[in-house]
Amino acid sequence: RVLNSSSQLSSLPLQILFYVNGIYYIFYFLATLAMIVYKSQVFSYPDDFLAPDLAVLFLMAMLEVPRLYLGCKGNLREEEAALGLSLGLTVGSVVLSVYLLAWQTYVLWADVVLTAVLLGAYGLESGLKVMAIAAFVS
Repeated sequence: RVLNSSSQLSSLPLQILFYVNGIYYIFYFLATLAMIVYKSQVFSYPDDFLAPDLAVLFLMAMLEVPRLYLGCKGNLREEEAALGLSLGLTVGSVVLSVYLLAWQTYVLWADVVLTAVLLGAYGLESGLKVMAIAAFVS
C-alpha cells in the first residue's frame, strides 16, 4: 500500500478570514458611505473635500475585490505570487483606511470603530498571508 506523501499547505483560518472580511467590508462600505452622506447633510462639508473622501472609499472598494479574489485563489491553489499580490493590495487598502481614519474631513466615533476593526482584520489577515506564503515556498 502506497501512502500519498503530498500535504495540503493552504490555510483554513486564512480562508475563513477572507470570507468574513468580504462580508465585513460590504458592511463597512455601506456604513461609511451612509456616514459621509450624513456628514454632508448635517455639517458644512466643503464641496472640495466631499469628492476626495468619496473617491477614497470607492477606490478601496475597487481594491477589495481583486485583493480578496487573489487571496482566496492564492491560498487554495497554494500560489505564493497571487497571495503576495493580495498582500500588496492589502497595503494599499491599509493606506486608504488610514486616510479615512485620520485625514477625512469629519471623523465620527463610528468611523474610528469601524476602521479600527477593519485595520485589525487586515493585520490578522496579513500575518496569516505571510505564514501561508512561507509554507508554500518551503
